[in-house]
Amino acid sequence: MPEARERPPRRDDTAADIQSLVRLGREEPPPVPAPSPQPFLEPAGWPPPDDEPA
Repeated sequence: MPEARERPPRRDDTAADIQSLVRLGREEPPPVPAPSPQPFLEPAGWPPPDDEPA
């Protein structure tokens, strides 16, 4: 089987995912979102008031 040819490294940062760029030291890790203080809230206006038709 023939040997693989060497290729120069890609210079396009948009061709890589963020985890690869973080490992290479080219990007900072993305911020971790803060947890919601009350994750199980009902949607605003629910249940509808009795005087409005549903």
